[in-house]
Amino acid sequence: MSKDIHDSRILILDFGSQYTQLIARRIREIGVYCELWAWDVTEEQIREFNPQGIILSGGPESTTLEGSPRAPEYVFNAGVPVLGICYGMQTMASQLGGKVHSSDKKEFGYAKLKKSVTVPCSKRLKTTSKTVLVNWTYG
Repeated sequence: MSKDIHDSRILILDFGSQYTQLIARRIREIGVYCELWAWDVTEEQIREFNPQGIILSGGPESTTLEGSPRAPEYVFNAGVPVLGICYGMQTMASQLGGKVHSSDKKEFGYAKLKKSVTVPCSKRLKTTSKTVLVNWTYG
């Protein structure tokens, strides 16, 4: 009997990144169902979707500016893993009590992502290496 793709559900909250569709496509390519929603969803909508994980996408805003978009607080209390990418990581850090600062240094090009722990989604990476080459574009 084949596995139902809807058994695993990932919710992607979109903050306006040009790569959000690519993120969704890559998740689907590894056999995981996901949906892409705007960042300003309600707790009720997230509960109804019942995701096993949430991804906060990147976007053009800056968390250092007053009134910039924020993830719904429920995201951090839902009891599921949360992955922040670019802006999503910055808003997560800021909302959970961390500090985000601007830098004069701009970074572009390739970097190595080191896998330090194994979580269910990392088992689906098509590599046995402890490091993965990624594109780093912050400016």
